[in-house]
Amino acid sequence: MRTICLTLPTNRPSAPMVTALCEEAAHAARNFPVEVHALILDSSEPAAYAEHARALAGVQPVPGVVVHHLDEAAQRDFLRRVIERAALPKPELLLDLMLPAGVSYGACTNRAFLIAAALGCTSVHRRDSDSRYQEWAGGPVYPIHHELTSIGVPASAAAPRVDEVALDAALLERPVVLVGASFVGELSVDISEIRDLDAEVYQDVVSLWAPTDWSAEQKRELVAESFTGAGTEPFAGDHALLTVVDPMRLDMCNISFHQVHERVPLPPATDTIGSDYFLMHLVHDAALPGVLHNRHIVNFYTKERRTDAGFAAYQLRFAKFFLSMLYLNAVYAAMAEAGGALLDGAHQVDAERISQLVWESTRLDTVENATRLDVLDRSYRRLGGRYAAFADAIAPRRQQLLDEARHDMEDFARLIDAWQPLVEASRATPVRPLPR
Repeated sequence: MRTICLTLPTNRPSAPMVTALCEEAAHAARNFPVEVHALILDSSEPAAYAEHARALAGVQPVPGVVVHHLDEAAQRDFLRRVIERAALPKPELLLDLMLPAGVSYGACTNRAFLIAAALGCTSVHRRDSDSRYQEWAGGPVYPIHHELTSIGVPASAAAPRVDEVALDAALLERPVVLVGASFVGELSVDISEIRDLDAEVYQDVVSLWAPTDWSAEQKRELVAESFTGAGTEPFAGDHALLTVVDPMRLDMCNISFHQVHERVPLPPATDTIGSDYFLMHLVHDAALPGVLHNRHIVNFYTKERRTDAGFAAYQLRFAKFFLSMLYLNAVYAAMAEAGGALLDGAHQVDAERISQLVWESTRLDTVENATRLDVLDRSYRRLGGRYAAFADAIAPRRQQLLDEARHDMEDFARLIDAWQPLVEASRATPVRPLPR
């Protein structure tokens, strides 16, 4: 029997999704030979945490499902014990990279990776709190059905279990290390207002995440499909494709990993959207098999994003995403060029090679990022209103933002270098909640 981790990081009131996650875990335990650790990593305020605890108390126990509800104090306690056991230098820095004060999409998932290792889980299945499951034929559409059908098995064994195979025969001996899908509903990034206000500005802004040497046509194509997920078409029947999965077809609200997450972590950058997508690119560029299915999750926006404070915080994360792409685009290009050389003889990712590429990227000139900030400033002032006010707010922080983007990649490289000892230490460290 396999042991798996189905995880939901949250920092907001999300009791319905907390309950729904436990129901997906129960579905998995009833239909597959697995023990499911349902892991809620809760960084919410006390009232929301209490609401989640009440929701979990009302969930009917199911054989084969173990629920863990860890607040930040319990997560910090676990991480301190892991870092101490790993005996790594600069333990406080490592703790900060794993549990920073600011919002970090990569760090919250990294914590799930280590806790999953501690729980003996062979795969990690991630969902998001600002999403919900589709409904079809009178019931919820659970992605874990496709995930557990294929994750972790050789591609040759997965091939008869899917509807379509588009994988080179030479790759069939490699394991399926990723199974995922995308979302339907609202854009994954809250920028539809920009598109409605000024289509030209939308083109200029969204294209900032493309490599600068791309043609205008390539950038237009990127903008057209950016942040749209699987569109709005509802689920109407299963389809699963065994392939080397295009990262543009995936979303982190609907994904599972095997092996690769124990070799390389996610970038721990704070206040930066998209910082948790690195492993999708690594799996693709290393030509590791994956399964792309169509049990897409419904994405929606929380009310907090619509407030003035929420708007400013989100736009900062959006701006820092663009600045991160100077470094990530360079790493992605280098990984694509290396291809199968990113793997060892056992089809495992060579973490030292990835670290080397990340460290090399930190030496790039920042002129490209200065231009990105120029375009953002000009575009947001053209939009006016709260966009112009945001441009005013970040203008004095220009050099700070440029420096932070580089430092974020340096921190990522440091975490890669520490990751194997952290994973091994996690395997020997018990997970325990703290009394409240």
